[in-house]
Amino acid sequence: MYHTTGFTTDQIRDLCVLVRTECRNLGTEPWPPILGLYRALVVTLTYMRRNRVQAEIAEAHGVSQSTISRAVTAITPVLDRVLAGFVPTADELDPTAQYIVDGTLFPCWSWRTDRCLYSGKHKTTGMSVQVACTLDGALAWVSDPVTGNHHDSYAINDTGVLVSLNPGDWIGDKGYVGNGMITPYKKPKGGELTEWQKEYNRQVNKIRWVVEQVIANLKTWRILHTDYRRPLATFTETISCVIGLHFYRIACE
Repeated sequence: MYHTTGFTTDQIRDLCVLVRTECRNLGTEPWPPILGLYRALVVTLTYMRRNRVQAEIAEAHGVSQSTISRAVTAITPVLDRVLAGFVPTADELDPTAQYIVDGTLFPCWSWRTDRCLYSGKHKTTGMSVQVACTLDGALAWVSDPVTGNHHDSYAINDTGVLVSLNPGDWIGDKGYVGNGMITPYKKPKGGELTEWQKEYNRQVNKIRWVVEQVIANLKTWRILHTDYRRPLATFTETISCVIGLHFYRIACE
């Protein structure tokens, strides 16, 4: 179960309690009766963890593809709400701590009506987020997603996180030059970096490697790593839900 969903059986049961409590407060049980809450939750976690085709999951559970779709549609927003408290906000970041930041793209299908999803940097479509971690590799914060056409510098400023925190204590790549962070030097147009600048860049990149590992760990949720296939209108909610699940896992460790 753990390798399929990312959670142990006991952790899934604890999630069931959270979901059932939330649904009772709303006076509804939105999951398909043929699955029940536990299996509907397993189905949803499997879909997000592995991004498997719904028909394949349906075959494994002996139900129709439409039943799997209804389960994912019903459970995702409830999980998003009940796990919101596990997700740190920008206001909760320690102003005395030093963070490493980087942007990453969560890919999706190319919808012709949403050209703003296209990222020139990544050469594909999707939604991007900003990720901050501590120097020892602890995930500290993930921003709300924005369309993939936005540059990292725009995206980090759009979050407002640097307004209340000292950007001089943050470390980023060249995409954050001009924001007051510790960043590598850009090669001057028509010129070369000096030897000390090259060495400085090497040292900064050695530190930045940590946030790349943190992002890779976040993307073990395959729904964030491979093309998102559900309706585009559900993508932001799914991203938020998976981030909540990821922080919930951290809290359970």
